[in-house]
Amino acid sequence: MGTPEFAVASLDILVKNNFNVVAVVTAPDKPAGRGQQLQQSAVKQYALTNNLNVLQPTNLKDGHFMKELKALQADLQIVVAFRMLPEAVWNMPKLGTYNLHASLLPKFRGAAPINWAIITGEEETGVTTFKLKHEIDTGNILFQEHIKISNTETAGELHDALMKTGAGLVLKTVKEIEKSVMQNTPLNFISQNDNDVSHAPKIFKDTCKINWNNDVKEIYNLIRGLSPYPTAFTQFRDENGKELIIKIFFAKYNLQEHNYPIGTISSDNKTFLNVYGKNGMIELTDLQLQGKRRMPVSEFLKGFRIHANSLFV
Repeated sequence: MGTPEFAVASLDILVKNNFNVVAVVTAPDKPAGRGQQLQQSAVKQYALTNNLNVLQPTNLKDGHFMKELKALQADLQIVVAFRMLPEAVWNMPKLGTYNLHASLLPKFRGAAPINWAIITGEEETGVTTFKLKHEIDTGNILFQEHIKISNTETAGELHDALMKTGAGLVLKTVKEIEKSVMQNTPLNFISQNDNDVSHAPKIFKDTCKINWNNDVKEIYNLIRGLSPYPTAFTQFRDENGKELIIKIFFAKYNLQEHNYPIGTISSDNKTFLNVYGKNGMIELTDLQLQGKRRMPVSEFLKGFRIHANSLFV
């Protein structure tokens, strides 16, 4: 059960290791793009290419879907980047339902663990497989694998690293469950410690707006934690008072004392574009003006002039 690209790697590793995938459950096709043409999920595209049975329920409690799911007689369900399941679904297989989560649970329970690990300045994260129960992301842990976060890594780069590591952990998990059945031995679960809980809520537009009053390292972590999607943004007020949205995909930061008003822009209009924030300066290196394409700062400045007393707000 899964929808985005992150889930494809786990499905692929199970297929390539000859596990009998009786069905794939994924999101319904959705209109996307300028033409609003129906688009298949990444998981569905993989499933069709590999001749796997595909179920696309709009309602996970729907009687017809429940009947289809039960008829499959699956021993085990694996969930990767899917939606919340009703108990009737996760409790159906005799061996249970296991979820791959992109954090070291109980840290970063929730919808956006990859983003929040970087936004909050973590130096390490990982992946966890656990058995589903009622409360979201709280089930007993079977396996975890740690991964370091570099101080320049973006959410997109960490996503790809965790996708690969997570697929390996899913394979390890399924093999361990298979072994426990064959040898009639119990699985060694670890209970989550509620004292170590942190949360990774869904990211909304307000989360993405840069507050230049924050410490520049916090701003830097926000930028890379939202890159390449959904992307941190700021508003530029031009000399006529018009406000434009600028997305920022990558930046650098320098800690230094200064007396400039927060949000003040410094630029030679050729090679650099810096912004003064609390305790230092952010050097923008990769950005996108509203309605334009993403580009490096030197190319951006060829078509966008910074005037005296310009501010990001």
